[in-house]
Amino acid sequence: MADLFIVGQFYGVDSITAVANGSQVMHMLTVIIVGLAMGTTVAIGRAVGGRRLEDAAHAIGNTITLFMIVAVVFTAGLLCFVRPIVLLIGTPEEAIAGSIRYLTICFIGIPFITAYNIMSSIFRGMGDSKSPMYFIGIACMGNIVLDYFFIGAMQLGPAGAALGTTLSQTFSVIIALISMMKRKTGIHLKKTDFRPNKKVMWQILRVGFPVAIQDGCIQIAFIIITVIANHRGLNDAAAVGIVEKMISAIFIIPSSMLATVSALSAQNIGAGRHDRASQTLKYATIITTGYGLIMTVLIELTGKNPVGLFTNDTVVVLLGTQYLSGYIIDSIFAGVHFSFSGYFAAYEKSYIGFIHNIIAIVLVRVPGSYLASKMFPDTLFPMGLAAPAGSLLSVLICIGAYLWMKKKGTYGEQKISSDKM
Repeated sequence: MADLFIVGQFYGVDSITAVANGSQVMHMLTVIIVGLAMGTTVAIGRAVGGRRLEDAAHAIGNTITLFMIVAVVFTAGLLCFVRPIVLLIGTPEEAIAGSIRYLTICFIGIPFITAYNIMSSIFRGMGDSKSPMYFIGIACMGNIVLDYFFIGAMQLGPAGAALGTTLSQTFSVIIALISMMKRKTGIHLKKTDFRPNKKVMWQILRVGFPVAIQDGCIQIAFIIITVIANHRGLNDAAAVGIVEKMISAIFIIPSSMLATVSALSAQNIGAGRHDRASQTLKYATIITTGYGLIMTVLIELTGKNPVGLFTNDTVVVLLGTQYLSGYIIDSIFAGVHFSFSGYFAAYEKSYIGFIHNIIAIVLVRVPGSYLASKMFPDTLFPMGLAAPAGSLLSVLICIGAYLWMKKKGTYGEQKISSDKM
């Protein structure tokens, strides 16, 4: 969000749109990596909860090997298709050059984005969510300083935003690596831990892959919505881009519940405390629902002020306010289905999260946004409502799946086999 805010202080709508479109693609890539890393969090959490530190070492070593391959493949593949990607998402002509420069630099930094998320998943699996927060906090402050230098002083535009993001992420990786090396966890890695093990890899991918596909599909839906906005014109594209970045920030708490619930539940499952896993889900949904209600009221009461922080263009501010007014309602429902998805992932049933998201995307989010765009060409408010409508469907599916699985004895407080590792 810092990239978009600072670009808006020095450049016009074309640069805002370039950063908004580019960062949307990068966000999709990031959530895919985070989703894959969820398998690591669950595997380590179960091993630590069951005090099987050797199994935790196997999971860490295999994770590093797996994600090194993923990083190389993503970097090489995406750098070859930067321009086609920018054109595919329907970027307005005025923003094409800036989007290409932004994404090229960000794609080069994929290994560091991957490294950060690997280390964060390891820390969370060991029950430490504070350290990743400190690391990303350092990266955020560095990003802001570097953005003002590259965008303001050096006048590099969208390319400067990408440089600030990539370099700050690199610095946070270095800090995280130093912290990890100094930490005494009782887990000792050996060369054999880095050797690919089918059983360990399968456990990581069995949980992580469905979550990665699920999150990737959600972001594809967002990109499709961005494409719809792009075809409405530069002002609509900028407005939707600004709101999407704001939503990413506002949804930090709801979306973090996926990792939170999966990590805590996995440790309790490993320790045989299925009742605590259920309590984790319960309190996570209470927290996120309360947070969503507060954020909805605040956004609706503040009117144009939030969007006006990013640009002085009155048309973009008006359109963005309309879109945000409808979209913000999603903050009430999103955290609930994120919490359920984390709970299902802890029980190695992450495919349930994949299913409910795909259904919501295919039946509500994308068609709802498209129809709203066609039926209401002068306002973005109905397009914004497609998101909470999709999340509400996801919540209903999650509740139904939870009750059904609990009745069968797979979930809740009944004891099941705690691990297959």
